[in-house]
Amino acid sequence: MRRRLLVLLALAALPASLLRAQTGPQPRLPEEELVIVTRDGRRHTFRVEMAVEPEQQRIGLMFREHVGPDEGMLFDWGTPRESAMWMRNTLVPLDMLFIAADGRIHRIAERTVPHSLASIESRGPVRATLELAGGTAERLGIRVGDRVLHRIFGTAP
Repeated sequence: MRRRLLVLLALAALPASLLRAQTGPQPRLPEEELVIVTRDGRRHTFRVEMAVEPEQQRIGLMFREHVGPDEGMLFDWGTPRESAMWMRNTLVPLDMLFIAADGRIHRIAERTVPHSLASIESRGPVRATLELAGGTAERLGIRVGDRVLHRIFGTAP
């Protein structure tokens, strides 16, 4: 009985967001236009959902069955910081683009593995992380150093 009481007290001390089990995708978030300009000058336009609140960022693209070829989710960290993502409860492979404060792509993790708990890290401070459908970076020739045009980088398209 005493052990059960201790467990209940420990659970009561956890934030409510940690106790809720996410069982389905979050509603679509507000969308904005984002453009990636590759080294050869090609422009690729995406409609990205804006994940700006911690709860939105925690859920991300979990449980989504499809990410369109010109869709994605932009995680705005507010200020440059190390970013670490995972694929828990994510059903489809994603490309993760880690973007520096000046809008340059710092790192790309291609075709991340669905359901993986492995940490996918920015390997340096970034302002944002962009998740796109797996294979998008290769298909469009997007590489490290390419420019991302969006208002959070002061480079609105």
